[in-house]
Amino acid sequence: MSSTTDTEVDPTNPSTAEIMDAMAAVGTAYFHDFAAVVSRHGLTSVQAKTLSLLRRPLPMRGLADRLVCDASNVTGIVDRLESRGLVRREPNPHDRRVKNVVATEEGHATIRRIRSEMKTTRAALDALTTDERLALFGLLARLRPAMEAPHA
Repeated sequence: MSSTTDTEVDPTNPSTAEIMDAMAAVGTAYFHDFAAVVSRHGLTSVQAKTLSLLRRPLPMRGLADRLVCDASNVTGIVDRLESRGLVRREPNPHDRRVKNVVATEEGHATIRRIRSEMKTTRAALDALTTDERLALFGLLARLRPAMEAPHA
């Protein structure tokens, strides 16, 4: 029976650090795939990330929180997306002082095209069996709330 060294990972008992390294590697590869595709659409990664967050209307402040940036930065991002017809601003129905950002049909279509063109990510996910996809999705769903929680 061989023992593992500092550079080998025991797949039957990975450490938290090894899991974090694997998550970082997958996240980095995903980001590179995403960034390459969005640039072909004439968008920045932050603009495309904004579109991906707009599955439903979001107030400007909520968008800033999700993008982890200052509200003043969101104004510029939304201005550029609005000038391309990808989003629009609407008054919040519960508080007309608040502006919601809403993806237009073209905005939704653009983020769908971007995701469909992410060949590296799609190929990696398509290589998983149905059970593996379900397990991965379940694990990510469990991690997501804690990972997206506001940081102190």
